[in-house]
Amino acid sequence: MLKGKKIILGITGSIAAYKAAYLTRALIKKGAEVQIVITPAGKEFITPVTLSALTGKPVVSEFFSANDGTWHSHVDLGLWADLLLIAPATASTIGKMANGIADNMLITTYLSAKAPVFIAPAMDLDMFAHPSTQHNLELLRSYGNHIIEPATGELASHLEGKGRMEEPDRIVERIEAFFASRQSLRGRKIVITAGPTYEKIDPVRFIGNYSSGKMGFSLARVCAERGADVVLIAGPVTLPTPHASIKRIDVESADEMYRAAMEAYPTADAAICCAAVADYAPAEYRSTKMKRNADDLTLVLRPNKDIAAELGKIKRAGQCLAGFALETDHEAENAVAKMQRKNFDFIVLNSLRDAGAGFRGDTNKVSIWYRDGRSADYPVKSKLEVASDIVDALTACLGGE
Repeated sequence: MLKGKKIILGITGSIAAYKAAYLTRALIKKGAEVQIVITPAGKEFITPVTLSALTGKPVVSEFFSANDGTWHSHVDLGLWADLLLIAPATASTIGKMANGIADNMLITTYLSAKAPVFIAPAMDLDMFAHPSTQHNLELLRSYGNHIIEPATGELASHLEGKGRMEEPDRIVERIEAFFASRQSLRGRKIVITAGPTYEKIDPVRFIGNYSSGKMGFSLARVCAERGADVVLIAGPVTLPTPHASIKRIDVESADEMYRAAMEAYPTADAAICCAAVADYAPAEYRSTKMKRNADDLTLVLRPNKDIAAELGKIKRAGQCLAGFALETDHEAENAVAKMQRKNFDFIVLNSLRDAGAGFRGDTNKVSIWYRDGRSADYPVKSKLEVASDIVDALTACLGGE
């Protein structure tokens, strides 16, 4: 999977920089073309001469060469690469990446990169566990970067704990799996609904819910990374479109989302109904702001169209349809009943009683239930990792591996 791939390997000032030589060699043996970008601190741990001998390319470290004034364009590097891998990544570099502090060649290259970014942290256990480091890693995940979790073992401090950079062979396996997965949905059209809907009462008030759209946007990103043509139908959220190839349709109300979904699904291979659609809308919209008075206020509500059920009615042979169930009691029973009722191929269940699950957060805890009675439980993970599990199920539904 790496043959002909152009990979930038960023090296920072960590004792684990010695592993970069093994990592470089492993990537090249798999057929990749490797360009090293190293920070000034990184050169204190491994020499550019060693790295250049392995890659057959000059190592880039400064913005220009002191010998002949040659300018090294971080923009050109960012456009050249199929993937940017930073291994080892120190706490300092992670902080700079998370906050856009572009004070060296590696960070400016990162900020210019159009390719997927993988980051392999390496530091002492207390540094890795520090809230600032964890916050910065969460920021990088939210930007769409992939974090290769460090291993647990003996560290340079001679302490035992989590912080060792993952071994080079494991990193290469992770990158190979990433490139392999990018082919699994190529040529497939996937429709995803995400976020809440707002049902207007008057010009300043609405009926809505707490959905942030993060789960649906993570699903859209994973599908796009695996090669799918994604139509993302997004309720009113503030999230940026997570992948350049995604076609995004912004809607506000359940009725607008219904029309967009019904138009997109007939030509799609699959749909994932992830949006938290309001079940009811005001029967009457008031064009001027309602004034407060001492009397009780009664709102008459009408049911919105059930988007998932309507898609289930028109699902044709060969199409897949998946949905979500957010439950507070009798979780499995209610989820399975909903799956049958709406003609889903599988349903993703999460419970508000599970720590780490639910609206607004960056993590989720789900189980997936299938029509044949199978189910799979997953631990708390980032929403991006949860999305990967769900898309694995979708790929299987479509006849993939």
